[in-house]
Amino acid sequence: MALKVKAQEKLQKIGTHAGKYRYVMMPEIYTSLSQDKVIKEAALRSGVSKGIMQACWDAAGEVIKAWATEGHSVALPGLGTMRFGLRAKSVATADEVKTGLISTRRIVFTPTVDLKDELANTAIQITCFDRSGKEVKRVTSSDPGTIEDPENQGGNQGGNQGGGSTRTDDGEMDQN
Repeated sequence: MALKVKAQEKLQKIGTHAGKYRYVMMPEIYTSLSQDKVIKEAALRSGVSKGIMQACWDAAGEVIKAWATEGHSVALPGLGTMRFGLRAKSVATADEVKTGLISTRRIVFTPTVDLKDELANTAIQITCFDRSGKEVKRVTSSDPGTIEDPENQGGNQGGNQGGGSTRTDDGEMDQN
């Protein structure tokens, strides 16, 4: 199996290449799998009934939601952990701290090493389309499968080699 990516020739409207056509890559999402389909497949693979699997799925979701909103980092078996986080501006003194400094609340997902390794080892197929929508080229990956991991910027866990940029908690861009 390979991940499918499309590279579409688009007119850049901002930045260094404004006014020029450039190929922009984006993953192709096949379909959104319904919860019902996932539950049916999990029931089939585990040998339990769909009703039992549905009850377990619902209960696990409620437990994850409750514990995560209490400030816990919650394990998602075979996938990783999730926790809530936020982005906020920094201030010089405690007197300046207020809820208005919070710009966004977010969900932080940290995948397991196994999941990152699986992604790193999955081939990527790129299909290039010109500005008229005509297919002009197909490419299959031969890259090292580097995985971005903002949680582990200093390390190289699970094939991760960092790279790119992340936004710090005070809203500034941090290059790694």
